[in-house]
Formats: sequence, structure tokens, C-alpha cells
Amino acid sequence: MALENSVFPSRPDSLSLPVEEKGEGEEVEVATEATASTGVFNVSGELGHVVTTETAPSPPPLVKVKRSFQSKLAERETKANEHRKKIIPEKERGRFGWVRNRRRRQRYVEKNGRCNVQHGNMRETYRYLTDIFTTLVDLNWRCSLFVFVMAYAVTWLFFGAIWYLIAYLRGDLDHLEDETWTPCVNNVNGFISAFLFSIETETTIGYGHRVITDQCPVGTMLLLLQAILGSMVNAFMVGCMFVKISQPNKRAETLVFSKHAVISLRDDKLCLMFRVGDLRSSHIVGANMRAKLIKSKQTQEGEFIPLDQTDISVGFETGDDRLFLVSPLVISHEIDSRSPFWDMSQGQLEKEDFEIVVILEGMVEATGMTCQARSSYLAEEVMWGHRFSPMMSLAEGFFDIDYGAFHHTFEVDTPSCSARELSLAAARLDAHLYWSISSRLDEEPTLTNQAAKQPDSGSANSKGGEPTFIVGEMTDIQEQTGVGELNGSVATDQSESEA
Repeated sequence: MALENSVFPSRPDSLSLPVEEKGEGEEVEVATEATASTGVFNVSGELGHVVTTETAPSPPPLVKVKRSFQSKLAERETKANEHRKKIIPEKERGRFGWVRNRRRRQRYVEKNGRCNVQHGNMRETYRYLTDIFTTLVDLNWRCSLFVFVMAYAVTWLFFGAIWYLIAYLRGDLDHLEDETWTPCVNNVNGFISAFLFSIETETTIGYGHRVITDQCPVGTMLLLLQAILGSMVNAFMVGCMFVKISQPNKRAETLVFSKHAVISLRDDKLCLMFRVGDLRSSHIVGANMRAKLIKSKQTQEGEFIPLDQTDISVGFETGDDRLFLVSPLVISHEIDSRSPFWDMSQGQLEKEDFEIVVILEGMVEATGMTCQARSSYLAEEVMWGHRFSPMMSLAEGFFDIDYGAFHHTFEVDTPSCSARELSLAAARLDAHLYWSISSRLDEEPTLTNQAAKQPDSGSANSKGGEPTFIVGEMTDIQEQTGVGELNGSVATDQSESEA
């Protein structure tokens, strides 16, 4: 028992504890010195190690507060419990009533389709400049508008400064009032007028007030250069803005996925299902659906893969992954032996930590560009034993779709076992039904054929042939065979008695 900060009312002469002998000649002694009326002894948790410290003179009796060992021990336990509460994760009650630790999984793909990945420590940033067009298109709108404005402003200022420099070097600014002087550009009397002439040249506005003359060959070459570069800047920047405006990912905003995925029976098989729909009347041409399971795993060699991607079949073998997306569809993944959810039951679903990423690809009918819509479902967003509510009804001459029920589900009777256990139970049931059917229906035609082929089977058996054993009820054929054998044996007995 270890004592710590124990207060004794009087100073003891000595203090000794029973210790385990570590070796010959080793002794533990406690030296005490004269202290005040109250001594404090710190005894460590190790047996035989006692440290005695002196304390300062005790405060006045009115200020001194005496605390017992039990109170100090209780205070230490309270502090330890408070620290433990900060470390232990908070628990919550799951969807099916089980208490579980609250897990906050970081999404790999957000519900709106944005990939939650940031690239860092990239040293080869020059690769972005090799594909400057895509780099400008990928910028956000604020940066794109800034680059768009700066591209025109810089070129206008640059060529405006050159026009002003030419006018200054030729002396056009010194002969503004001289009518006999032929300047390089008429009506250029400062930097502002040179800047305006640069804008008129690059944008091909041409007001006609400022025009270049034939007495300036350098100005003619500069005019051609600015016209060519201005056309390139216009084509580049207008093209970037057009592509950015008509990006296909904006079309993906009208492709919606259900908030939850469900697991229930479909044709006596467990299936993982989610719903997808298109809010526009213009169709997605060649719509194709894919699904990926994002889950960490460790290989048999000990390699840890943090975000392993496993394909989830949504009808690739049968062609069901190619959709005619006119109305909302329920995409189904059959949980079979090749599915990653083959061994997952209702109870295990609450303990799993994974993410299902669903991807819808297709070509926009209006623009002919390929678009992609993405979403994801965490383990707690998969509802066991639910089914999507119907949302289509037949109206007068058309089908009416109620998108208010797009995310609605309802509970259905679903076994809580895994797909493997459900398949084994179905196999046992089929085997039991097969072996429980009587085999007499199969045996009677066989016996009839044998009796027809061997009419004298009774006499043959009496002559030493092998006997025939029939298990089951006696049929008419067996009764006739038995009567024949009995008559034959009676006739044989009578002939022997007469002889």
C-alpha cells in the first residue's frame, strides 16, 4: 500500500515498511530529522522507497485546513475520471437500438459530388503552365474574371505606352500646333490619347479621329503586331469564358441522388439500392452508372491501403448499368458471392466504416458534352429493411412524377442475416424438400418393367438365383409373384408324396 501526502498529527521517530530483499547486504533505512510539529511523508508506489521531506512552518490554526487521506483519494479519482471522460469517445444509440461509439468519417466524396481531396507538396508546378487553357478554365469565377480583365488592361496599357514612346521620340508632342508637321498618329497629344488609340486598334472600334499616317513605318509595323496579338487575346479569353460558362458539371446540378441507400429483398435476394433522377426534360444520352466501395483494408502481406476502391456491380454483365433516364430509377446491386457485402448482416452494418461512391456519366443532349454527377453514402446512411416509396402515377394521357417522394422510404420485412446465411438457409430448405419426397413413384415403374422382362422370377429364385429384397409396401405385382411361388411349391410337394 502506497501512501502519498499523508498528514500525521505528530512527528514519528522512524518509519519503516516491509520490503522485499533485493540482495544480500541491502537494507532500506529511513532517516528522519527534527522538523516542525507536523511532518509530511511522501511514500512512492515502489516498495521500500520512502522519501521524507520537510515542510515549512504550519500556518495559523484558523487558516489551516486539515484533509483526510480519504478526501484526497476521492479528489484524485475525480480528476482521473474527468480526464478519462475527455479521452473516451461519446457514445450514441444506433438506428437499431445498439449503443456504439460515435464515428465521424471524413467523406472521400461529398454529397454534392465534390471530391474532398487536396494536393499538397507539388514541386512540378510548371506543368500547370503547359496546359494554361485548362488551368484558366479550372479557376473559380473570381479568379477567372480577374484574369480576363487584367489580360485586356495589360495589353492596352502596354501598346498605349509604346505609341506614346514613338510620339515622344519622333517629336510629335513638340509640334502639336505646327500644321506643317506630319505626326505618326494624328491627334495623339499625350499618354491618355495614346492609350485610347491602343484600345481602338485592339478592339477594332476605329472612331476615325485618331489615325495612323504613312510617314511612320515603325507605327505601321506596331499596328499590325497589335492587331494580330489582340485577335489572339480575344480568341483565348472569350474561349475560356465560353467553356467555363458551358461546363457540363453545371448540367450535373439537375441530376439528383437519394439521400439514403437501402437494403431489402428483391426477388428473394438481398439487394443494395439507391435512387437517381433527372430534373430536366432534356435527356442524358447514353447514361451509364457505376459504383465504388471506398474502405481501408490490410493485405495478407501486411500492407495497409487507406482508401481501397472495390467495384460494386450495378448490372455491368447484363447491361442494366446503361440507363434510359427519363423518369427516376432505382439502381439495384444484387448482393451475391462476388459482392463485398456478401458477409455483412444487419448487426455488422452498424459497426462497419465504409463509403459507397456512385457515379453517373452521360452526354448532354443540348451541347453534346459529357457530364458526370457524383454522390456518396456512408455506412450510417444505408438503411437496412427499407424500400423506396413509389412516385409515379398515371394521369390523363401522361405519367405524373411526384418528386416530393424522391427521398422517402418505408420499412419492409427483411431478414437480418447476411446474404451468405440467407443463401445457405435457402439451400438447406431446398435439400429438405427434395429428400422428403417419397421415391415410390420412381420405383413402381422400374418394378413393373422388371416383372415384364422376368415372368418366371419365382422359379428362378427357387433354383438358386439371388433373392430380391424390396423395401416398402407390397404392390400388386409383388402379390402376384408371391402367389405364383406358393402354388409352385404346393405342386412340388404333391408330386413327391405320390412318388
